[in-house]
Amino acid sequence: MPFNLPILLTWLRIVAIPLLIALYYLPANWATQHERDTLATLIFCFAALTDWADGYLARKLNQTSAFGAFLDPVADKLMVAAALIILVQLGRADAIVAMIIIGREITISALREWMAKIGAAKSVAVSMLGKVKTAAQMLAIPLLLYHMPLLGIDVRLVGNWLIWVAALLTLWSMGYYLRMAWPEIAKRSAEK
Repeated sequence: MPFNLPILLTWLRIVAIPLLIALYYLPANWATQHERDTLATLIFCFAALTDWADGYLARKLNQTSAFGAFLDPVADKLMVAAALIILVQLGRADAIVAMIIIGREITISALREWMAKIGAAKSVAVSMLGKVKTAAQMLAIPLLLYHMPLLGIDVRLVGNWLIWVAALLTLWSMGYYLRMAWPEIAKRSAEK
């Protein structure tokens, strides 16, 4: 297993997940709800920044690796899933939104693994639509975690709107990836 700065940043993102969750299980007298929300927002934003930084540094420092390519999306999906589950538990996101986003991630991960196994991974390479979906959810989640007005802006309303946009983009991008993979799926089905 290689170890370098990009992989360290990815591991830090994974370590941040139990910290994010633990904030909401601290005894009530240890932190106010606003303090928990602020810390959770900061942890999630740190994780989002390391997601960008690890990929950038891996390319810039020529430290890309198969292990890093595997670990990075796993860390992303775990962090987003943990945050969504917390938001559902806090009543700040609908369970259907969490189910759509988490379900899509599982489906597309399985599809990519299968496509790689049959040598057709390029059919389901990351698209611009997937990147826009990720941006919407990475903006929505910290706004929903923070949950208090900020600079006169109702971040709950903006976050709620963005998470629904992310859910719709999630469905759209899942349809896109399935459509791109369909020729291989049909071909393999016809061979049986």
